[in-house]
Amino acid sequence: MINRRTFSKALGLGTGAAAASLAGLQGLPTASAATQNGTTAPTALTVTPGTHTSFATLKQIKAGLLDIGYAELGPAHGPVVICLHGWPYDIHSFVDVAPLLAAEGYRVIVPYLRGHGTTRFLSSRTFRNAQQSAIALDIIALMDVLKIEKAVLAGFDWGSRTADIIAALWPERVKALVSVSGYLVTNLEANKQPLPPKAEYAWWYQYYFATERGRLAMEDKTKRHDLTRLVWDTVSPTWGFDDATFERTAAAFENPDYADIVIHNYRWRLSLADGERRYDRFEKQLAARPVIAVPAITLDAEHDPFTAPGDGSSYRDRFTGKYDHRTLKGIGHNVPQEAPTAFARAVIDVDHF
Repeated sequence: MINRRTFSKALGLGTGAAAASLAGLQGLPTASAATQNGTTAPTALTVTPGTHTSFATLKQIKAGLLDIGYAELGPAHGPVVICLHGWPYDIHSFVDVAPLLAAEGYRVIVPYLRGHGTTRFLSSRTFRNAQQSAIALDIIALMDVLKIEKAVLAGFDWGSRTADIIAALWPERVKALVSVSGYLVTNLEANKQPLPPKAEYAWWYQYYFATERGRLAMEDKTKRHDLTRLVWDTVSPTWGFDDATFERTAAAFENPDYADIVIHNYRWRLSLADGERRYDRFEKQLAARPVIAVPAITLDAEHDPFTAPGDGSSYRDRFTGKYDHRTLKGIGHNVPQEAPTAFARAVIDVDHF
């Protein structure tokens, strides 16, 4: 377990810084239940997407470099699931998933990533860094301060990448993994090479953020709002969300560090912005594309423009433990909010591999 002292030492800080294809949105519980030691996994309840609109309470806790805001549901001593959101999303991506898992006895933790919602940097002097290993270490620090030795990690987009990294570099902290879009660990050298035009088109905002115009757009409240709404519309073309659903998440983008974190994340991925030397050793490990040996389920969404062709074949060799891959028909990028029962089912199943 990496405690606060070990975490601080790793970063050079003072010790005080502390299976099968699922058919459609409703084709959810038809997959056979996974078993472990002959015991059948519990059957997840079902929920209509949009049933829940908020978390009853939010908590704050100082962990590592941050004061992290998070939602928590379920019994305090239940097995832990940590749900990790992506961009441009927030904890509301799991607003229907979390109650399902809590009802099955899980303690569900849903944190705002750095730069989002109520999460804040403890020091104004800390560089607003969003490279992949920095975000992963935020979650390790959160687990340490909450005294969570091991958890199921489940995420999409930035959250998948973060969960993948923790599973690869700190497997002793991960009981099992659910990763939308599979193996998303960033390889900076590979990212210097062009993708097929259709794939590049889907990443238009990544290149926009590489420009000064893109940075100014993210700092402007109205332009940021309209840009993120456009991303929602284009990457989830079949999701009939309403304005209120978007606005609940958009409130998380008012974080004072939001623009800096988003711009740095995408510029760093394209080698247009530097990271910090304190993370170099982790990035060197990640550049070698380490395998993930913990039990894992990967999810691909049929209408997600970032879903790689080949039904998971492009990253299958990165998962060396017990494994299953599922394709969600009719679903777009925001998998947990568009298909909460399927997502929760994957968490429960992988926990019983």
